Amino acid sequence: MIRQIIAVTTLAMLLSGTAMAREITHALGVSDVPDNPQRIVVLTNEGTEALLAVGITPVGAVKSWLGNPWYDHIAADMADVTVLGEESAVNLEVLVSLEPDLILGTKQRHEAIYEQLSAIAPTVISERLRGDWKVNMALYTDAAGKGEEGKAALDAFDVRVGALSSALGASLEEEISIARFMAAQTRIMFKDSFSGLILSQLGFHRPAAQDKDEFAEEITKERIPEFEGDRLIYFTYETGNGEADAVASDWLADPLWQNLAVVKAGKVHEVSDAIWNTAGGYIAANLMLDDIETIYGLDSTR
Repeated sequence: MIRQIIAVTTLAMLLSGTAMAREITHALGVSDVPDNPQRIVVLTNEGTEALLAVGITPVGAVKSWLGNPWYDHIAADMADVTVLGEESAVNLEVLVSLEPDLILGTKQRHEAIYEQLSAIAPTVISERLRGDWKVNMALYTDAAGKGEEGKAALDAFDVRVGALSSALGASLEEEISIARFMAAQTRIMFKDSFSGLILSQLGFHRPAAQDKDEFAEEITKERIPEFEGDRLIYFTYETGNGEADAVASDWLADPLWQNLAVVKAGKVHEVSDAIWNTAGGYIAANLMLDDIETIYGLDSTR
């Protein structure tokens, strides 16, 4: 059934004379994309934020990892957007029905369905997720015909980071520790993560156990001392059944956690998993900077 739908959609595109004006090189090849695409679908959470940041509302998008179906911080802008399943389970039949003229995805999630996507519409694929949100935003916005706007937004973010870094001053000497609680595991987060990359750009240090150019590692309670730092930030990936919150409560009550010097000093902060990790895009990045301003008492003029 899906092959028949794709064939009909492809024929309709050919008959309509859709203009393929530009070549975009991406992780899985080179795609001819319309000069001014009007019906864009996006298959990553970070890609959704990249489009919204330059004034584009996609006709379809994969649902947010948290929220019903969107993160709270983008819900108002996504009210009329069609849900296309999840990043790791795209609903191709619904996607086809939207008759897109551009599809944005990522190799990390969509390499296996790239040929199917390309048969539906020109498809541009980023290499990976995690710490690459800036690189990916530049690719997505360029493919969408908003490359200059994307560059301007990223430049504005870098300017804001520079200003915040200056305002933080000596606070940047602090070693920031990051923990993530989930229903089935607890992770210690490293530098090749969304929050890790932004903390590095600001100029913060990380504890020796977390000063790694990697994403994250699952740990057991015996390794709680590795969360020691001058300041400890944690977030919980809670999908609504209470299991992740229960894990977090259990770890926070553990004697090893309670014995951390940073805990005794009262420098532990709970933040949003959506903002600090899961959304992984431009809007969340700015909201993360808001959180840092609040944590360090620099938000009085915001």
